[in-house]
Amino acid sequence: MALLKILEFPDPRLRTIAKPVTDFDAQLSRLIDDMIETLYEADGVGLAATQVDVHKRLVVIDTSEDRNDPLVFANPEITVLDGGMHEGREGCLSVPGFYEPVIRPEHILVRAQDRRGKAFELRPEGLLAVCIQHELDHLNGKLFVDYISVLKRQRIRSKLEKQHRQPA
Repeated sequence: MALLKILEFPDPRLRTIAKPVTDFDAQLSRLIDDMIETLYEADGVGLAATQVDVHKRLVVIDTSEDRNDPLVFANPEITVLDGGMHEGREGCLSVPGFYEPVIRPEHILVRAQDRRGKAFELRPEGLLAVCIQHELDHLNGKLFVDYISVLKRQRIRSKLEKQHRQPA
């Protein structure tokens, strides 16, 4: 397995719309394992392939307390089940160090495929529901900062650009 480089806002590659996963082969399995390793190393709860510059509709998530139950979502699709909305503070591995309130649907149905291509459905709640929606946004070229004011987004962008210019 290998750690992958996580793209950071405002990298334009984060705006790329991902293409469907069509081949459920050894190469995809390696990518999934690398994404899970990268997720754990970065201490995140979710990672979309777009964030590691692979533009496939693929997400890995682990919201378990022990960090030992990764979920794989290939070609995920969400259906909102009712009008209930929830506001929560979100952060992102591609926008490190920033947390902002985002309003999202509370009840969703997600349809996806697992690492072998087998279809499944899930009705997630709480953090998992939020995380799935957040990661699916990445696959559509959207970031959580798109939900906040232009002024706040520009402030975050400026701070991250300044950090990127400074030597490591």
